[in-house]
Amino acid sequence: MMTPHLLQRLVLLFSLLTAPTVWSAQTIPPPPPLAAKSFVLMDATTGDVLVNQLGDERLAPASLTKLMTAYIATLKIKRGELHEKDMVTISEKAWRMAGSKMFVQVGSQVSVNDLFHGIIIQSGNDASVALAEHIAGSEEAFASLMNAEAQRLGMRNSHFANATGWPAPDHYSTAHDMAILARAIINADPAHYAIYAQKYFLWNGIQQPNRNLLLWRNDGVDGLKTGHTEEAGYCLVASAKKNDQRLIAAVFGTESEAARATETGKLLGYGFLFFDSKTFYKKGSVLTQAPVWKGAARTVKAGVNTDVAVSMPRGDAAQFSTQVVLNPTVIAPLKLGAVIGKVEVRQGGKVVKSVDLVALEAVEQGGFFRRTWDSIRLFFKGLFG
Repeated sequence: MMTPHLLQRLVLLFSLLTAPTVWSAQTIPPPPPLAAKSFVLMDATTGDVLVNQLGDERLAPASLTKLMTAYIATLKIKRGELHEKDMVTISEKAWRMAGSKMFVQVGSQVSVNDLFHGIIIQSGNDASVALAEHIAGSEEAFASLMNAEAQRLGMRNSHFANATGWPAPDHYSTAHDMAILARAIINADPAHYAIYAQKYFLWNGIQQPNRNLLLWRNDGVDGLKTGHTEEAGYCLVASAKKNDQRLIAAVFGTESEAARATETGKLLGYGFLFFDSKTFYKKGSVLTQAPVWKGAARTVKAGVNTDVAVSMPRGDAAQFSTQVVLNPTVIAPLKLGAVIGKVEVRQGGKVVKSVDLVALEAVEQGGFFRRTWDSIRLFFKGLFG
């Protein structure tokens, strides 16, 4: 016979099993163990690192290097310094490259657009060298561009000696740095990023598949790049989007092509299950009208020049709030983008993120009487608090 006490315990157990799971920072389980040398999981919206397992250890990046090669090409195209229809003459050095190839012919001319596809989808060493030489004159000069861009992006543990990832003593990167680079690629140009999702590319009568197996296996995966050498093992940087959430996983040093896809898939799955991100304000949003002293206008539109977003345990969004904190006095003239305060994201009473509040328009200095009157007002404001 079931006792009242036993019945009460069963009801409690049933309620726990059927209730929606809400994880807090204290209850998120540790990430799954991966058969890899190092790995990082990053929230693409915020740039926050959600998982870091030896993610700053310098390792051979193999063909993940080509992410930087392609990124520099994208930047050049955006600046108008390179055009997709430009024709590139294939050098003997590019043609002779071993390893994965696009199979371009020495002396032939190939468009920048085709070479870009050959780098991303076919992982062509020949295409990478050809495009590097076209952009910088030589692969060595192009490597200097790569290192300068890595420094600008904050890739503190990366150094590139070539455009392909061909083994070299001073050629290294990290899972963390590659996640930073992947985020830059995704944000730089959505049109070019779409190429990373293409499963096949046909060139010179040869159709080759994208080596990123997750494009076939995992819903939401739409990039980025694989890599493999004997020293590096099998590596993968992948990104996936579900609803409004995008994650980036960088995995170094697995044992096989299948393993790198499986292990990276595990990491992405963990992230989508237990983490979320919330964008409080979009770049350019007007948050307030800030008072201006000594200006031609009495107020200025104030907002943010970057998205204000925070990564959090799934289900914790209600714990977060925002607060706009203006500087005590904002005095004209003001340039567009001038910092006039802070936007704080708080969890309870703790500030978890702070972003500059900026002027979204310029304000010229006011006339003589406006400046004089405001100077008097500011004097007494300071005197009496």
